[in-house]
Amino acid sequence: MKIQEIIVVEGKDDTTAIKRAVDADTIETNGSAVNQSTIDKIRRAQKTRGVIIFTDPDYPGEKIRKTIAENVPGCKHAFLTKAAAMAKGDKGIGVEHASPEAIREALRDAQVMMEQPVEEITQEDLIAAGLIAGKGAKERRIRLGELLKIGYTNGKQLHKRLMMFQISKQEFLEALVQVLQQEGENE
Repeated sequence: MKIQEIIVVEGKDDTTAIKRAVDADTIETNGSAVNQSTIDKIRRAQKTRGVIIFTDPDYPGEKIRKTIAENVPGCKHAFLTKAAAMAKGDKGIGVEHASPEAIREALRDAQVMMEQPVEEITQEDLIAAGLIAGKGAKERRIRLGELLKIGYTNGKQLHKRLMMFQISKQEFLEALVQVLQQEGENE
């Protein structure tokens, strides 16, 4: 599988994992303090070939993703679940630990975050759905993020991520039904 866009990853081990899975070029941020030189490279890559941001599903990875997205609009975003990015023996979490198939799937599902939603999903909708606060909210958000391919978010980030990916209210409700059905089956 050849990827046209340049994939932004955190480090050398991530590049190695990407190259095991697909034929692609990468830019490494080398940590969460993304410097101006790296932003300039990513900006140039976005203009010429396009960019897919593919960072670890943890706080530093989200910080890198946010920094790049704020400075280089129009990038695609690829996400791994925490389970797919978990090292054997609980030795960390990251793109470098993911299987080639998990990496290929995340790249196939990469999406562009947009500024305005198709239709508004309100904070009240999220509270009523049991996605913010309360028992099981975190688990529901994890599953919703997996189904919608938008990655894990905390309660505050969920609304923003739904808006940026232009998730329609219909798509949101369909995914929510699946989440609640699975929850009912597991009880």
